[in-house]
Amino acid sequence: MARGLGLAGHGLARDGRGAVAVEFAMVVGTLVVILLNGIDIAKFYFQRMELENATQMAAQAVWKTCDTNALPASTNCSGMTSAITTALASTSLGNSVSQQSGSPAEGYYCVNLSGVLTYVSSATSKPANCSSVGNASNQPGLYVRINTQYTFTPIFGSMSVGALLPTTVTSSAMMRLQ
Repeated sequence: MARGLGLAGHGLARDGRGAVAVEFAMVVGTLVVILLNGIDIAKFYFQRMELENATQMAAQAVWKTCDTNALPASTNCSGMTSAITTALASTSLGNSVSQQSGSPAEGYYCVNLSGVLTYVSSATSKPANCSSVGNASNQPGLYVRINTQYTFTPIFGSMSVGALLPTTVTSSAMMRLQ
């Protein structure tokens, strides 16, 4: 009887009919996991790009809508809020893009000696020059800053690395008004 079991075991070892199905299932399973991860990652980066685009369009909308001879725009441009809202909703993200608290913000900025744009004053008090950042020969510029956010939701949830990506995506854009 022991001899019969040995032959049967030996016969099953040579029979490969089920091996192909098992290998196929393993390969397809791995490919599906890679595909799900790729889709969620692509969605995240596409939506982040759309958020950055909407934010930049909102900053440009302020420049286009508001009279640069009547600044600051936050107090002298009645169409600024509407222009920002319209621009933020103009991408495929629609009304899901929102402004962060304190946005829009206006202020005077100067380029410091290291070449970095630096905040020097609020929009209501224009400094005479950029001496506060060590560059007295330059004049400050009035900028508007738009800060936005979007909530990312992965398609496949915890089944992909999309669940490890940040859920709140933020963007910021600045536009020189003067």
